[in-house]
Amino acid sequence: MSTSPLMQAAHAVMKNAYAPYSNFQVGAAVRTDAGDVFVGCNVENVAYPEGTCAEAGALAAMVAAGQGRIVEVAVIAGSPTPVPPCGGCRQKLREFGAGDVVVTMGTTGGTTLSMTLEDLLPGVFNADHMAK
Repeated sequence: MSTSPLMQAAHAVMKNAYAPYSNFQVGAAVRTDAGDVFVGCNVENVAYPEGTCAEAGALAAMVAAGQGRIVEVAVIAGSPTPVPPCGGCRQKLREFGAGDVVVTMGTTGGTTLSMTLEDLLPGVFNADHMAK
């Protein structure tokens, strides 16, 4: 596993994931511009669409703490290859982070892949689209 402190935080919270249906645990950690780290894990529900992604949980914890800008993201899953955030989470991450924010995706086996939010979501929908 990666030795990055952010990836370690994501790995630690991954173990708390509630994934009785898929058995696919995911952990995420975000670092804010204030230097604080917030974590989240996936929480499934028997009604699948009602579950929560790890990234969304980390962002919710960040917002609940009164912060709103991310500068780094780590996501880890017990998969053979690094798993990128889903489309909805890519949009959620872009709400709170600039295009150059690095997202490091990792596996419990130690493989990592890093991409920017711009790489993950090049056609982001943002407030400019809502301007009158």
